[in-house]
Amino acid sequence: MGYGNLTEFILLGLFHNEDVKAICAVLFLLCYLAILCGNLVVLLTIKGSQLSEQPMYFFLSYLSFMDVCFTSTVAPKFIIGLLVQCNTISYNGCIAQMFYAHFFGATEIFILVVMAYDRYVAICRPLYYMITMSRQVCYILVIGSVFGAFIHSLVHVLVIIRLPFCGSNEIDHYFCDIFPLLKLACTDTRLLVIVIITTTGVMSILTFVALVISYIIILSILRTRSSEGRRKALSTCGSHITVVFMFFLPLIFTYVPMGDSVGDDKVFALFYTMIAPLFNPLIYTLRNTDMKNAMRKVWCQDKLFEGK
Repeated sequence: MGYGNLTEFILLGLFHNEDVKAICAVLFLLCYLAILCGNLVVLLTIKGSQLSEQPMYFFLSYLSFMDVCFTSTVAPKFIIGLLVQCNTISYNGCIAQMFYAHFFGATEIFILVVMAYDRYVAICRPLYYMITMSRQVCYILVIGSVFGAFIHSLVHVLVIIRLPFCGSNEIDHYFCDIFPLLKLACTDTRLLVIVIITTTGVMSILTFVALVISYIIILSILRTRSSEGRRKALSTCGSHITVVFMFFLPLIFTYVPMGDSVGDDKVFALFYTMIAPLFNPLIYTLRNTDMKNAMRKVWCQDKLFEGK
């Protein structure tokens, strides 16, 4: 491994003012707990109800699980870093954090794509829906998402472990990511930066554009449906579109620039590592009648809602 004499890195974090750090530590701790609770409620509600038999909610349960895993890769270290003066992380720990962050993040991207495909088939080819989206196909799509994410993450790790690190060990970020690490390498990494932008950045843009186009097609088809069918379809599609925009736009702004605006990258990264996973459960439950009904049955046994 070409990591020179460095055995650990120092994460500089997001803030430098000590008073701001203390306040933000409490704020992000509450956000992290809300992310855990919200996504686990969605996950357990789907698993404990008949919604798990529907492909859309089958994928949503995996999306919630990925949200928990993705945020847990970054948030605990980030919150601790706000409370201590020197936030160190070992070389191996840094590489592991980068791998898991990209693995869970990429899996989430692929599942969002699969969910868009599921909505397309349900609305555009309803007669073939149960055949096209059988349980076996659903499992294959999830496994394919995980495998694709593993390859994506492994490539990033292979890029980093071959680089020499012999100078500064201060990472200008709150978690180990590839651009901040490339800036610390004791070699010319301009070509690697272009490669990462071409793969991760362009892939994010193309995926986002494809998702937007798919929903434009879906919305155009919905105009011919009945008002009740259109209302229900718009509710589920609207939730998904909101999540796609919240997740992809910050991701694109992070990986498309030339890696020089790390300060901005940290803020954008905050959106897809903390803010999007925080709002995902709210978006998918508050606007979804099926989820709200399932939550009543699973968590309240309808006792609180008998008179409604």
